[in-house]
Amino acid sequence: MNYVVSKKCSSAISTFYHNVAKKYKHTYSKELMKKNIHDAHQSIYRIENGLLRRTPKISRWEGLFMATSNNWNYAYRIDGDTIYVEDACHSQNMHEVVVYKRLKQLIRECVRDILRG
Repeated sequence: MNYVVSKKCSSAISTFYHNVAKKYKHTYSKELMKKNIHDAHQSIYRIENGLLRRTPKISRWEGLFMATSNNWNYAYRIDGDTIYVEDACHSQNMHEVVVYKRLKQLIRECVRDILRG
């Protein structure tokens, strides 16, 4: 299998750990940040080779597959023998997205009920 990792995916991983480094600047070392970024990228190469293929939990990944490893969720598609990793989201951020999606759905339903009378 060949893997192609998008800039969006790489950026999501790097941005997450850079934000952790800013928040915990006195206890989170640069070396640990680099290791965490490296480990997250290495997990990508287990997609379709050890990680289970799942249905995405968030709407922006609709039409893609999802795999989870080391607290990271990866959205990907397969074309021939190439896996294109389109996006990544840390598991602690997935909950916020799911809650937002459900809240949005509830607001739509309430507005619909009000308009119907």
